[in-house]
Amino acid sequence: MSVFKNSQTTRWIAIIASFIIVTLILWNTYSFFQKFKSEERLKMEILGKAHKRFANSDLEADVSFEDYIIQSNNSIPMIITDKDGNITFWNNIAVNDSIAQYKSLSVDDRQFLTKQLKIMKSQNSPIDVSYSIENINIQQFINYRDSDLLTKLKYYPISFLLILLLFTSVIYLFFKSNKIAEQNRLWTGMAKETAHQIGTPLSSLLGWIELLRADNVDESMVSEIEKDVTRLNVIADRFSKIGSIPELKKHNVVKETQDAFKYFESRSSKQVVFSFESQKEEMYSQLNLQLFGWVIENLVKNAIDAMKGKGEITISINETMKNINILISDTGKGIPKGIRQQIFAPGFTTKQRGWGLGLSLSKRIIEDYHKGKIFVKKSELEKGTTFCVSLRKADY
Repeated sequence: MSVFKNSQTTRWIAIIASFIIVTLILWNTYSFFQKFKSEERLKMEILGKAHKRFANSDLEADVSFEDYIIQSNNSIPMIITDKDGNITFWNNIAVNDSIAQYKSLSVDDRQFLTKQLKIMKSQNSPIDVSYSIENINIQQFINYRDSDLLTKLKYYPISFLLILLLFTSVIYLFFKSNKIAEQNRLWTGMAKETAHQIGTPLSSLLGWIELLRADNVDESMVSEIEKDVTRLNVIADRFSKIGSIPELKKHNVVKETQDAFKYFESRSSKQVVFSFESQKEEMYSQLNLQLFGWVIENLVKNAIDAMKGKGEITISINETMKNINILISDTGKGIPKGIRQQIFAPGFTTKQRGWGLGLSLSKRIIEDYHKGKIFVKKSELEKGTTFCVSLRKADY
């Protein structure tokens, strides 16, 4: 118990530490973004002052420094507008000639500049660069948007979170696959050990059957005991095959399904009505008889449990051009939609007693070993459920 608690504590410490680290990185990025944005604002204010001094200067004045400041802006997109909002100048925008008159531009270029101006006003407040020439006040405003570098920095936290999410998902899937593999090894080992343990008393039971026959015990009784012993032997054989690649041979699906079905019919309550129907008497697929029979028995047993020992079970077999479909229907309580995707998961069960392995093993046997499909075809609450096992025909 203490080991489990220590493991849980370590896990929570790691989660909290990771959360703190991520929070610090995001906060640091946000602080850097705000600082960089303030510096761009300051740069544009200096640019605005340079524009004002350049416009107010005498013809003989040296404005090389102001011109240098204006020309040095090669990263921040900007548009200068007059008091009426008309565009008079632009820079670092994908419109060919910033010296040309706005009205002489193409319709597409004008629409593009107008759209850029709208973006600029939404991102930053305009900078007033109004000036006077010969007592005439000329109002102008510099509008600008964030530079490409600042925009990339703005979306960096989102990129960082997406990368973090990707790595977390990869790590989660890696550990999950390792856990599933470990569980599979555990169940395989348990299954093989169970088969080995069952084998010893089975040998003794077979010897006792022969002794009963030698003592002239009623043959019908001995025959029934022998059937159950044979079934135990089949069960042991099934468990021994878990984890191994089974051998598949061509068999008649109709006959093998009916044989597995009849075993439960002869040993179930008379309140359970069994019905079997098939489109043909012979339909062939590549099967491992022990494992295939296990699947049919699992589905029939689940159907009996769902009906609480009273109702009707029907197996119908039909074929398409490439597949053989086995439909197992019951008149039980049905399966809620919310758990239909979970019923094949290892360990999932709605029963008070049960390991939740029957349907999981059935899915593995059909899909992994026989390359078929098993799924809930339909289910209605308090009306019943139909499972479908679809196998590839031997000819395809």
